[in-house]
Amino acid sequence: MGDRTRLEIANGVAWLTLDDGKVNALSTEMLGEIAAALDAAAGAGAIVVLRGRAGMFSAGFDLKTFRKGPAETVAMLRAGAEVNVRLLTFPRPVLAVCTGHAYPAGAFLVMSSDVRWCVDGPWRIGMNEVAIGLTLPWFEIELARHRLTPPGFARLTTGALFPPDEARHFGYVDRIVAPADTEDAVRAEVERLLALDMPSFAATKLRVNALAVRAIRDAVDAELKDVAA
Repeated sequence: MGDRTRLEIANGVAWLTLDDGKVNALSTEMLGEIAAALDAAAGAGAIVVLRGRAGMFSAGFDLKTFRKGPAETVAMLRAGAEVNVRLLTFPRPVLAVCTGHAYPAGAFLVMSSDVRWCVDGPWRIGMNEVAIGLTLPWFEIELARHRLTPPGFARLTTGALFPPDEARHFGYVDRIVAPADTEDAVRAEVERLLALDMPSFAATKLRVNALAVRAIRDAVDAELKDVAA
């Protein structure tokens, strides 16, 4: 698909892998590749399996872009928010398999998916902006409000990152799978998802995510105007 992503579509399934050879930083360019992959998957009527490489799902937004100035920052944040909304409204099921560390924007990709798994391992998942000198954007807060448990949402203020078992407790993921069982579990879940009635799925998904999508879009429009000013 590009220098930072791989896409394989076969038998109604789009296998989308994030792998830039480094930490899968979500630059504007990488987010563009993800959006293009989702376009291709939607065109094929495929469900999506979104994965990183072993040990690293994504380290989040590209910090170098923040240092380039307001215009570049706004472009990256808007691209990230649009990918999150795209996942929340995608007309086919999206299974995210968190294969390693998932820092803020990486965690958002997982949280925007329909089925959210984590491969067990010594990694951390969460939203640590305040620990690195950033204030959480409102659109991130709205996604967290939609997905996290109340205790998990309350922990946003302290910038904590969590191992897989705590991440599941707080709502970042909904299942932890053993590394040796991952491929079989994913393929079994893919078969289950493929058997869904897709028109009913798509209509129900839009209803379930409607308030969050509206809140995210409103927050992006309001907040990024302030960043650009």
